[in-house]
Amino acid sequence: MTSTLVFAACLIASYFGVAGVRSWSVRRNLLAIPNERSSHVEPTPNGGGIAIVGVTLAFYLVASYFIPSMFSWGYFAGAVLVASISLIDDIYSIPMRWRLLTHSAAAVLLMADRGWWRFLYLPGFDATVDLHAAGAVLTFLWIVGFITAYNFMDGIDGMAGVQAVAAAAGWMAVGWLTGSTAAFYLGGALLFSSLGFLIHNWQPARIFMGDVGSAFLGFSFAAMSLLATTGNSDTDKLLPVAGVLFVWLFVFDTLVTFVRRAFRGIRAWHPHREHLYQRLVQSGLSHAFVSSFYGFLASVISIAVVYVFSVDEPVWILPFLIIPTATVMLLVLCSRGEVLIDKK
Repeated sequence: MTSTLVFAACLIASYFGVAGVRSWSVRRNLLAIPNERSSHVEPTPNGGGIAIVGVTLAFYLVASYFIPSMFSWGYFAGAVLVASISLIDDIYSIPMRWRLLTHSAAAVLLMADRGWWRFLYLPGFDATVDLHAAGAVLTFLWIVGFITAYNFMDGIDGMAGVQAVAAAAGWMAVGWLTGSTAAFYLGGALLFSSLGFLIHNWQPARIFMGDVGSAFLGFSFAAMSLLATTGNSDTDKLLPVAGVLFVWLFVFDTLVTFVRRAFRGIRAWHPHREHLYQRLVQSGLSHAFVSSFYGFLASVISIAVVYVFSVDEPVWILPFLIIPTATVMLLVLCSRGEVLIDKK
């Protein structure tokens, strides 16, 4: 009952916080102006993700006061760094190298506090590989890379919000099943604060998330596989795999886009409209349909991953069936979209 009330408070605080940011931005004419790379056509307030940051971190501090074991100074400090540089970038535009340097510092802080992936579990083979020193490098690249990926994927109304809701719900469920208070409470805060934002961001969006929100969510979801550990080796070894699969569509879309641009000799970080979801919108599909499609697939994948944690012995048959199916469904829809784009 207490958790329900607290999470409801997160939802309400986020909803009214976003409304306040929108009102403030409109009064000061701080709007995102459409350009040739934009997927929107009207000037729209930006930076609504600051409400997600504020509500989530405030809740995290309060919850950690009552449950000290869930607090990670590395996560909190890293999250503040990522959100701060991103907020400044939303207002003034900061060169990519400074943002990457800050994201790297955040990753180092988190890893200094919570460690890194020391073993790689291979689902389906029931085998565990000792990563040795490579684990630190892999974890660092995952954190920094996914912050950037989440930022890239926040390009149409509702997209970043629906993925946040699906992934956070998955982590909340994993926390409940494994006894990880950090995964349960932080996952819940991310879920309901993102939902409060999503109400404003659904097509037609009345406010955008901004880098402050997308980078913070990317860092938080990248960090969850380290924060959710309980000391139980049977479940802890599954967390890195779960961390990737909960956000699989964002990872897959980013990788496909990166590879396609690399083959054409184009730098992946330069602004563009070539992500799969952006191509779907260009084919004529609405923001609401594309975001709903991604959100539906992400939710089904999250359910499949949570199922693995709900049984005594990990059974990967459900994720192995659902994840490839979801990926193929996305590719099929995109192939049809490419045909429509070519005809235009």
